[in-house]
Amino acid sequence: MKLSSLLRGGVVVALAAVLTACAGLPTSGPVQAGLPVGDVEADSPFTERASSPIAGAGPEVIVAGFLEASITPTDNWSIAKEFLTPEFAETWRPGAGVTIDVAGSRSYASSVSTPEELESVDAADVTVDLDQRASVDADGRYSEATGDTELDFRLARDDDGEWRIASAPDGIVLDEGSFQQVYSRYSLQYYDQSWRHLVPDVRWYPRGSNVATSITQAAIEGTPSDWLQPAVHSAFPADVLLDGNSVPVTEQVASVALTDAALSLDAATLARMRTQLEKSLTATGVSEVRFTVNGSELDADEAGLASDSADVSTIVLTEDGFGSLVGGEVTPIAGISEPLGQMEQPVSSIDLAQGEGLAAVQLSTGAVWAITNSKVNELDTRPGLVKPSIDPYGYIWSAPGSDPQDVHAWTEDVTSPVIVDAWPEASTISALRVSTDGVRIAALVTIGGRQSVVTAVILRDDSNVPTGFGPTHELVELDVPAQELVWLGADSLGILTEGDDATLRTQVVGGPGSEQTAPNGSASFAGAKSQAGVRILGTDGTLFAPRASAWQEFYDGVLVLGTRAGY
Repeated sequence: MKLSSLLRGGVVVALAAVLTACAGLPTSGPVQAGLPVGDVEADSPFTERASSPIAGAGPEVIVAGFLEASITPTDNWSIAKEFLTPEFAETWRPGAGVTIDVAGSRSYASSVSTPEELESVDAADVTVDLDQRASVDADGRYSEATGDTELDFRLARDDDGEWRIASAPDGIVLDEGSFQQVYSRYSLQYYDQSWRHLVPDVRWYPRGSNVATSITQAAIEGTPSDWLQPAVHSAFPADVLLDGNSVPVTEQVASVALTDAALSLDAATLARMRTQLEKSLTATGVSEVRFTVNGSELDADEAGLASDSADVSTIVLTEDGFGSLVGGEVTPIAGISEPLGQMEQPVSSIDLAQGEGLAAVQLSTGAVWAITNSKVNELDTRPGLVKPSIDPYGYIWSAPGSDPQDVHAWTEDVTSPVIVDAWPEASTISALRVSTDGVRIAALVTIGGRQSVVTAVILRDDSNVPTGFGPTHELVELDVPAQELVWLGADSLGILTEGDDATLRTQVVGGPGSEQTAPNGSASFAGAKSQAGVRILGTDGTLFAPRASAWQEFYDGVLVLGTRAGY
């Protein structure tokens, strides 16, 4: 029996039609400067409010109403607890996690169904079958978990003869649409080994006044996700804890009370702690963090971070040369444009380092070259290489499509440390991109005959020389083959399927994905820090930019659309 759609109309009251900020590209509405890709706005009101149990409802209806009540997390899901026996309401843990299913997929089966049975028994079992798509654990970590799932419920009559749930799985259940209205995405920040870059670790928390507390507790007392842990660390020492159960926020200032152990910390550690937490709380509207111990404020400055100096201009190769596209003109890049123009073979891809002092160039032959200070060096001539990617330390990454394990990280002077055991589960690789922080690398690989989007951390020695990868973290299996991959902001990836039915998938690293239609004949694209900076190149040399509800022709006559390192 399917009750979900019926009950949603009966027990849910719509309060507002406010959607969460989307990590993908704009598909409607006016052009606005907006947030960087991957950022979210401070909490919005809940879109829906659940209703209390219906008097005289049978076991299946009570269970369905209980599941629908997951849309209202107010007061620790107090409405959902009305469907439980008083004893079970004391022990049920809604914060244990989220099961995310396909809307309308739930079906219900009860051990008692006839009116005669309902009148004669005081206990009943209800089984719910659903089509699961993903899950979120107790720490807010999202992961894909597709397949049929069964949930078991035990019900009993209360003193008034009403059916109430006496036993149920911990956690809540939300369909895909409701999940992104009830929960918001936040990025906990951790340092790389140099203490110069912050690396996002995406978490999901229910919207509400306590989200700043949840993020602060996770940042101070939690740990990074397993796949990130080998390459990142927290500024908060293990013996420094949050003193109390709340973090008040007044006029965008979060007051964070710490235990006495914070009194012995040096200025550098306090500055790193403050910066790490402030950046983690940005999406909640917090602009400043103040630490206190026993009511007295600690003197904590801001820590210095490496700046992301990536230009916002588009870089292209045309018949007129290579450079930044500014005001409809191609402006040459010193030390890069002239030697690139003198290369004999046609160019197929260009990745430009931050600071624009180094370019990784792939020719139509497949060979990868480095250009810097007007010098040209051939790096990699192995057959079938994917497009190269530059990291912030000047290493140029390349790999043969048929041998994902044989990844090389080249320096401009043609020294090549080999990355051992890269993507050990993969049989082919179609694309790879290093993130702007230099900690994460993403790839399109084939695992078990299916193409997947995966990430891993790059392990480095004390001189930032790459030494290997951390464990493979699979984000999503793709239904349609793709050849292009870029970073969109700090915590999302863009995946382009080419041709007349091209699509652009925005995949949160630690969250769900979404798809938009791309221009017909899309051939390549470039990522960016913000939505407005994304560019797609068609097979006919037309360059497209996102404008309002569609892609607008931006420039023509482009031979190669270049990318900027880290995007």
